[in-house]
Amino acid sequence: MSGKSSDPIDKTALPKHVAIIMDGNGRWAGKRGMPRVAGHRAGINAVREVVEGSAELGISVLTLYAFSVENWKRPQAEVSTLMALLKEYLKKEIESIHRNNIRFQTIGRTEELDASVRAELQKAIDRTSANTGMVFNVALNYGGRAEIVDAVNAILKNADASPGPVTESDFASHLYTAGLPDPDLLIRTSGEMRISNFLLWQIAYAEIYVTEALWPDFGKKDLHAAIVAFQKRERRYGGLEPHLVPGL
Repeated sequence: MSGKSSDPIDKTALPKHVAIIMDGNGRWAGKRGMPRVAGHRAGINAVREVVEGSAELGISVLTLYAFSVENWKRPQAEVSTLMALLKEYLKKEIESIHRNNIRFQTIGRTEELDASVRAELQKAIDRTSANTGMVFNVALNYGGRAEIVDAVNAILKNADASPGPVTESDFASHLYTAGLPDPDLLIRTSGEMRISNFLLWQIAYAEIYVTEALWPDFGKKDLHAAIVAFQKRERRYGGLEPHLVPGL
């Protein structure tokens, strides 16, 4: 089922964790005869809208897919621009994020990022570490397969200290998202029907919502429409009987 931004949202049946694959910056720019960089810059406004909108609704966790391990294959000029925009975003927005009691975190192999980027990320993490509101995850140098490999290596490293079979909960405790609920809702913009190596373990039972909106055009009304659609679905978790979204 689809949702309309004008439909009411049931605040008692919100997804705890919303994950978003932000796609379409390049196409947004191309449709306007502009360089891809312009699309990435325009996408910052969408990030601001979605972070604010999610916090206002009372979403517990928001995870945005900002830069994948595969994105290093893009032209160096584009990669440099993306990193510069990330630093610019953090410098401009972190105080607003802090005032709204949002806790900023990152997931991914961030240790491989440039030192100047890591420094800005750490400032943002430290500034918001005591906040108790929404957790805002940014996936950077992230890949779902890489995350699983890292989890396996961490388990093997400690195998002698914890002998015995590995359970699903053991495995989950070694993921980047350890301690957080799995996504209930995965949103992808730009109409593409791909997961793109994002949160492969965590989205096992997530509801997937795809919108034709390109990321720079995605705003609070689009977020609302996605949540309304989520609330109209029956969640089965592999069972025969449907599990209605709590509160419906």
